[in-house]
Amino acid sequence: MNTVYSIGELESFLIAILVLFIGHSVNRHLAAFRKYNIPEPIVGGLIVAGFITVLHFNNISIEFSLSMQNTLMLMFFSTVGLAASYKLLLKGGSKVFLFLGIASLYIIIQNAVGVSLATALGLEPIMGLIAGSITLSGGHGTGAAWAQTFQENYGINTLEFAMAAATFGLVMGGIIGGPVAQRLINKNNLVSSYGIGGNHHKDHPDLVTYDQLEEDRVTAKKILEVLFVLLLCVAGAKWFGKFVSVMDIGWLKMPEFVYALFIGVVITNATEMTRGFKINSECVDILGTVSLALFLSMALMNLKLWEIFDLAIPLLIILLTQGIVLAFFAYFVTFRLMGSNYDAAVMAGGHCGFGMGATPTAVMNMGALVSRTGPSPQAFMVVPIVGAFFIDIVNAIILQGYLSVIG
Repeated sequence: MNTVYSIGELESFLIAILVLFIGHSVNRHLAAFRKYNIPEPIVGGLIVAGFITVLHFNNISIEFSLSMQNTLMLMFFSTVGLAASYKLLLKGGSKVFLFLGIASLYIIIQNAVGVSLATALGLEPIMGLIAGSITLSGGHGTGAAWAQTFQENYGINTLEFAMAAATFGLVMGGIIGGPVAQRLINKNNLVSSYGIGGNHHKDHPDLVTYDQLEEDRVTAKKILEVLFVLLLCVAGAKWFGKFVSVMDIGWLKMPEFVYALFIGVVITNATEMTRGFKINSECVDILGTVSLALFLSMALMNLKLWEIFDLAIPLLIILLTQGIVLAFFAYFVTFRLMGSNYDAAVMAGGHCGFGMGATPTAVMNMGALVSRTGPSPQAFMVVPIVGAFFIDIVNAIILQGYLSVIG
């Protein structure tokens, strides 16, 4: 008999914070984790998820109440938008399209690897797409959507495989990103143009670092002002999402966090041009870092690791191979094509995040890096915009091409 324990909202929130403390404590005592910048939410989240998995196999289920998880994600992407002033966009706009081209090329490779291995291992080629860009570049939501399509069009039930593959990718993306980027930084003696350590906000008032160790000088009033703007972005994203759904405007249907990001872009550039109100970048930095850390700790502690155990061995082989291929691609291709500099190394770590998991995983990888090696505002502009918006469109087009061939 299975016993279910439901954890209340407040207690679940406390555990989410505890996950971060656990990750910090483990990283502090294990030199290898510090050296390769394994993100704290990954470390703490996997420990808690592992404990819950042990309970699961002893017929004890834990259910968390995490209603704030989606709001925290929307808050984080709002800060990405608020940090993207038109001056920064003009300065690094070309990098967005270059990175999009690289990420698109990798999706083609990712699906080729998946389909080839699936065929070689005696699986349906479609299973290779599921263990390819559908779940790895697309995430859980894309995996669930395509599983429904495959059920309707091909009569194949792939939902469990899709969820397991997306879960595996989320973990793998968080693990490989730090070591890949740190290796590039160390081997090429790369440094941030803003320097390591010191008070970056003092020298560069408009800089958003997403560095949890950065010293910030803020006031309660400034925090409240920026919190109001962030919640305005969150509410606006939800309202706009409902409007698009009710009006059935197909070409505008996107994940809510994309709306939040672009509302943030509009607000920050409107305030810059009117000069009537200036959004405090240090408050954006603090609230963005906190909301990202809490969102990821909630996502990781709620992982059902036993779904990975249920994977068929062939599918597990495909997923492990995908992780290795992405690590090499980011190291040898992404880094070089993006400029072979410090920003390129940070973006290579971010590519590992959303190429195997999701855009928040990419930002988590980059955040762990910049906390030790210095700011990279260009990476924090390029990777989230490509990962949150453009890549889903490209992924859908490439998948349709593959299905026309193997379907």
